[in-house]
Amino acid sequence: MSRNAKNQEAPEVETPKAETPKVENPKVSRSPIDWGTVLSWGVTGLMVAGLILVLLKVNPFKSDTAVTENIDQNQSLNIPLPSLASGLPVDELMRIAKIDTTVPEGVRQFAVKYTVQPGDSLFMIAKIYGVTAESILWANYDLLNDDPTFLKEGWVLTIPPTNGIYYKWKSGDTIEKIAEKYHTDPESIITWPGNHLDVSNPVTDNLTDVNVMIPGGYRDMVSWIQTVNFAPRSGATQSIAGPGGCITPETGPVGAGFFQWPTANHYLSGFDFASYHLGIDIAAGEGSAVVASDAGTVVYAGWNDSGYGNLVAIDHNNGYKTIYAHLSQLFVKCGDSVSSGQMIALSGNTGKSTGGHLHFEIRSGSSFVNPWTVLP
Repeated sequence: MSRNAKNQEAPEVETPKAETPKVENPKVSRSPIDWGTVLSWGVTGLMVAGLILVLLKVNPFKSDTAVTENIDQNQSLNIPLPSLASGLPVDELMRIAKIDTTVPEGVRQFAVKYTVQPGDSLFMIAKIYGVTAESILWANYDLLNDDPTFLKEGWVLTIPPTNGIYYKWKSGDTIEKIAEKYHTDPESIITWPGNHLDVSNPVTDNLTDVNVMIPGGYRDMVSWIQTVNFAPRSGATQSIAGPGGCITPETGPVGAGFFQWPTANHYLSGFDFASYHLGIDIAAGEGSAVVASDAGTVVYAGWNDSGYGNLVAIDHNNGYKTIYAHLSQLFVKCGDSVSSGQMIALSGNTGKSTGGHLHFEIRSGSSFVNPWTVLP
């Protein structure tokens, strides 16, 4: 073919090349993230979740081992309350719970029962309940017979709500008569809340055989102290004095008239000197040393049935005599001469006694001396 023929051939059409896709350079950074929007949506999500938990009463922090209290609604009390005088239902009033349930001292209105425990004394029980020992004696005369020294384990005592006479009303009684009998005023009986008397019209017809509190009332008490007149010149014999008595010499050490404490402790654990308790109950645990309060002659040493238990009596040969009762062990015998401060016995819990202590008396002739007036 000639050159001109070649030149006259159709022109060659150029086939377009396929475009190679552009690959992004990984080093090139994308558009920045809007963290404020993300945080906003996150907080919103948490708030919505919390609201759902509250509505469903679900506590996400509650331990899986927590004890769930099951309340039986069928056992709950549904007591209708009375309406106020104004007509407003009581159950519509707002009530604020009183967490402090401690009863203030002196507001108890009713008597309570107390079972005597080992080691109890009437003095200790009275202190616990905030009343006088006399008030307990008066409320339990059928059991104690005004004897403050004798309590028996298991006995059930009536503890009055306040000081005074806890009296069982009898047919024919009147407020005026009872108030006069127990040295108080009628108003105190009428206004005592526990007596449930109408102040405007105090009718007592329904009080027969009902215990009524006589606040501030009192009566005379029968002294339990027994006479032990065994002294060299008293004429007492062993049969009269008891098994611990004896015929003693007509002479013996004469006391100085100055008394010392018979125990190491100088305070009480029981009854003080009173018209019905003519001595003092000194704190002395069982087995504590007991010494002679002054020099003299032992005129009794042994058991005594009148309630003293093991008893030592010393005649000081000057008109005075001292009594040491409820002892556990004796170191002297009847007829012995003793000096002031000499050990004569160990304290105990014998006779009409509950709990170790020393019952101590000082007598002058036929009279009883309050030990507090002569002890140092």
